Amino acid sequence: MSVYKYFVKDLSKKSIIDEFLSWELRKAGYSKVEISKTPMGARVVIYAAKPGIVIGRRGQSVRDLTKTLEEKFGLENPQISIASIELPELDSKIMSTQIAMALERGVHFRRAAYWAIGRIMDAGAIGVEVTISGKLTTQRSRSETYRQGYLLKVGDQVQKQIKTSIAHCQLKPGLFGVRVSIMPPDFVFVDRPSFKIVAPTSDTEVKPVEEKEEKKEEKGGEVENANSEKAGDKATIA
Repeated sequence: MSVYKYFVKDLSKKSIIDEFLSWELRKAGYSKVEISKTPMGARVVIYAAKPGIVIGRRGQSVRDLTKTLEEKFGLENPQISIASIELPELDSKIMSTQIAMALERGVHFRRAAYWAIGRIMDAGAIGVEVTISGKLTTQRSRSETYRQGYLLKVGDQVQKQIKTSIAHCQLKPGLFGVRVSIMPPDFVFVDRPSFKIVAPTSDTEVKPVEEKEEKKEEKGGEVENANSEKAGDKATIA
């Protein structure tokens, strides 16, 4: 197997595992998974908003998940660890999944969208955009977009720092799609300069302005005295 095919196969397996976990752990607020190979086996780190649901009662859910990853996906001796997320409101995948679950429970799509936007902005986000598409009110499919705050649309920084995620849910009218884009509070603006305040050290002491003004006054007095003396000498000569 060539190196190219090896990496393609490895990434495709990771994407399949991520899709499987996003559906199985949607109630736990699943965000992402990191898989790395070690001499002891595969190390799997699952990021979720509710780690207790992932672990289960007496660790039964983790044991079942370990068995599934080993038998279904071919991971060698998977070691699963759970990591909690401090601010799930700033995670686009968690919020899009919560909106989709709210639609499945029968919540109106506008109410679900405004509820999510309020939580995201209260968490400190700079801007947010929520798009819900499907047969919203009629038999014709359409989409509605809700925005709040400041959100960039184009540029390299958008692809690197803007968090965007898509979730789907099956309802009686048909399939609904939810897309959430979040501009985090730690967004780095390239076009906005930043200034650093450097504290003065012993080598670079800042002299007070008053001393400079006093020196200027002394120099001005000396010049006036010199001019007056020259004028007196001219008068005596005349």
